[in-house]
Amino acid sequence: MRRKRKSVWCGLVSGLAGGAVASLVMGQFHSLITKKWVKPPKEQQEDDSTVKVASAVSEGVFNHRLQRQEKKAASSAVHYAFGATVGGLYGAAAEWKPAVASAAGAPFGAAVWLGAHEIAVPALKLGKPPTQEPLSLQAVEFASHLVYAVTADAVRRLVRKIL
Repeated sequence: MRRKRKSVWCGLVSGLAGGAVASLVMGQFHSLITKKWVKPPKEQQEDDSTVKVASAVSEGVFNHRLQRQEKKAASSAVHYAFGATVGGLYGAAAEWKPAVASAAGAPFGAAVWLGAHEIAVPALKLGKPPTQEPLSLQAVEFASHLVYAVTADAVRRLVRKIL
């Protein structure tokens, strides 16, 4: 079997695909878990970080305040754009340094959870700090990011075989 040459561009494209698919899977997993087992307290049922980002972009770029019925679609757009972008960066990094893709992507998922959810979201005032959220919700977020990363890695590997 012929070994493929390294290509950061192919890694980027395969990672973008992996990140997009993984964002869908992560969202479904998160939704299922929070609806069935872990419900956020009433005081925490405010707009999530993706809605806040979508609102800021809509107002800042398009001078348009999102209506309630527009928030879900705009939130999904932010979620998929972020997930695909991070997946693309992961795919490019994995192509350049294969050790990045160790353990089926689980370390990548932990890094995204820590960097995005635990550090960036509270720092940008898009959500509460981790110390103000129940441990059960933190566990769901961590598990969701692992599901995202393992899915992104699996799809990335499949797409990369084609490219």
